[in-house]
Amino acid sequence: MSDQVSSLFSLAHSLLTLGQDDRPIYVDDFTRLNRDVYESALNSYGKHGSTPEAEAELCLGLLVAFNATMYDNGHKQEYIQKVLDRSFNILPLIPASLLKVRLLTYCYGEVYEEELAKEAHSIIDSWGTFRLTEEQKEVVEELRNIEENPYFWEDLEG
Repeated sequence: MSDQVSSLFSLAHSLLTLGQDDRPIYVDDFTRLNRDVYESALNSYGKHGSTPEAEAELCLGLLVAFNATMYDNGHKQEYIQKVLDRSFNILPLIPASLLKVRLLTYCYGEVYEEELAKEAHSIIDSWGTFRLTEEQKEVVEELRNIEENPYFWEDLEG
């Protein structure tokens, strides 16, 4: 299972970072990668992890993949909600870790429930600021970006 989840996460990350290396983005590559990520997410959707951590990794991979793709077979929001439900069930069972912060961050990015961000910050604060790994720095930046730039439909003021 972890190879499939790693592959899904890697594909989704490639899609999310496409063009950030200053290489041109070709529409056929972009379209193919979107399709591959979405199909991989659909293939993984019905699976479940054998441990709480494996389930959390799978939920994270699915949320990242669905977030990254432009495709929707008409049920994408339903899939996302079910993955969120699975995530909310598994979050209390996994220890404070980078995985938990990542999952909290992606869940927060979908529902903007402040308790999720607070819990993520609590874990991040326990890391201190000395010698954060690249992965820790990345998730801290991701959470900050989501908090500072919520989707426009969340807080529209007239």
